[in-house]
Amino acid sequence: MYYFGIDHHKRFSQVAVMDEKGEVHMNGKIANEKVAFALFKEYLREPCKVVIEAGRNWGMMYDLLEELHIEPVVAHPFKTRAIADAKIKSDSIDARTLAHLLRANLIPKVHVSPKEIREQKNLLRHRLWLIKPQTMTKNRIYQVIDRNHVKTPGFSSLFGVAGRKFLHNLSLSGINAKLLKDHLEILDELHEHIKKTEAWIDKVLKDNPLIPILDSLPGFGKILSALAALEIDDINRFATKAKFASYCSLIPSTFASGGKVYHGDLILTGNRWLKYVFIEASWTAIRTSPYCRSYFERIKQRKGSNIAIVALARRLSEIAYRKKGSMRNVFICHTQGKYFSHLPL
Repeated sequence: MYYFGIDHHKRFSQVAVMDEKGEVHMNGKIANEKVAFALFKEYLREPCKVVIEAGRNWGMMYDLLEELHIEPVVAHPFKTRAIADAKIKSDSIDARTLAHLLRANLIPKVHVSPKEIREQKNLLRHRLWLIKPQTMTKNRIYQVIDRNHVKTPGFSSLFGVAGRKFLHNLSLSGINAKLLKDHLEILDELHEHIKKTEAWIDKVLKDNPLIPILDSLPGFGKILSALAALEIDDINRFATKAKFASYCSLIPSTFASGGKVYHGDLILTGNRWLKYVFIEASWTAIRTSPYCRSYFERIKQRKGSNIAIVALARRLSEIAYRKKGSMRNVFICHTQGKYFSHLPL
């Protein structure tokens, strides 16, 4: 049995090959091409286990190895660093360290979704990314209006039907008129891209059985439910609701020493997309759910709105975890394309 430690880069990978006794047989660079790894696998002619470290482009190497019928293990970069931090760092040392940790069965593994799910995640994340320039463009329009001292009628939304008509008929002088027109054109273009992306999402995720279950939670809608369903993937991989909340980055960091306990900012090593989902859903839930509003106000009186909204987000994550029985049995409940999604909490 050989153990591969792969330090993956854009054009090449540093590969360390170690046997069961810990002896390094090779530590060199291989081009990130399927042919190169296929020839290397054929040259060794023995069973092998492979570990790669999660990074920006780890998915490409993971898919390449799977195509060669090699099931790789993906290592958590922060936890791996905590186990085997070194003063001297290089590609060859990193690859050798990964191979050694794999041989000793000490790799802190990362959950890897199937390729189809990973691609769907990218689609949802693209839609969320489009919202950012849309919000920035709206803020720029507000700046143009404010610096020209324009009084706007009491629209529910300046970018609704009546608000857009008001903006198009607005008479500004010089460069401000050109800027307003340009920003409105950018906003229309972004809106079309968002509509197109949402149509893709509806088509790709129409058969996902977890979305209706999550959509029954307070504050959740089509996009947040879809994103949460893909990011959670398999709720049963979390042993407790506290572990799930930790994965969602919704618990504070804790420092305990000498009998004293201090709580700091929220942990940063969890899933930032689930953190976004539950916090965004919480802001909506306090307007639509009496229970969530009461829970938020009770904590807000003592600790302020920022802590209260995070506490509510954690509470929603716990409710979602309590539905894990529904998620686990959703395929049993699935009959002729209908989902029994409105299940009790």
